[in-house]
Amino acid sequence: MSEKVIIEVCVDSVASAIAAERGGAARVELCSSLIEGGVTPSAGMVEAVRKKISIGLQVIIRPRAADFCYEPEEFDLMCRDICVAKGLGADGVVLGVLMVNGAVDVPRTRQLVELARPMNTTFHRAFDMSADLLRALEDVCAAGADRILTSGGEQDSLQGADAIARLVKAAGDRIIIMAGGGITHKDVCAILQRTGVNEIHVGLSTTIPSAMLYRNPRVSLGKTQGGEYHRRQVLEDTVRKLQRSISLAKL
Repeated sequence: MSEKVIIEVCVDSVASAIAAERGGAARVELCSSLIEGGVTPSAGMVEAVRKKISIGLQVIIRPRAADFCYEPEEFDLMCRDICVAKGLGADGVVLGVLMVNGAVDVPRTRQLVELARPMNTTFHRAFDMSADLLRALEDVCAAGADRILTSGGEQDSLQGADAIARLVKAAGDRIIIMAGGGITHKDVCAILQRTGVNEIHVGLSTTIPSAMLYRNPRVSLGKTQGGEYHRRQVLEDTVRKLQRSISLAKL
């Protein structure tokens, strides 16, 4: 951990983005519907967050939940959303396209990467759903992306630490490998030491109770009973605690 560790925080609100910046994050990844793994946020949300933070703003380009093999109409929507993000001042976009056999769709990924320029591009955890991580690494490099977000093909980064380390070694200076998936202040130092990454992607959200005084227990609009009366939000102190854990380990 000789280099400065870059912290990217996944957020879905203006409040979370502000907290991430105040807590010491270098950038945020802005999403909607994090309960489904994150989909493209609205133009209004991108604009609002851009106005409130000065750190890096990455916008996820994912037209729907579920898999990463997209119909032509969905791919066209991804292209449109990249242009919107660029026009609203985003610094980068986060995307991933696979083929039915689990390989990276190189031509379409390259098309998105080129469309996004001069913004930077991250190939997100669709990478972890690919059939062969080392082959996927070569394909993402060939497509021209700047960064890969990965948990090493496992549920979280600690479980996938050895695989992430192999990817870091194979990538060399060609592309950045960013570890992401379940990272907290408790395990961040172990992950950094075992993988050799200098960039991490974290969620760090906390459950916040609703301010509603009246609550109707008979009705739930989502699939989670009572889900209307709490939400998840990133807190400044949680990001700062992660930052502090990293700093102490480097002393």
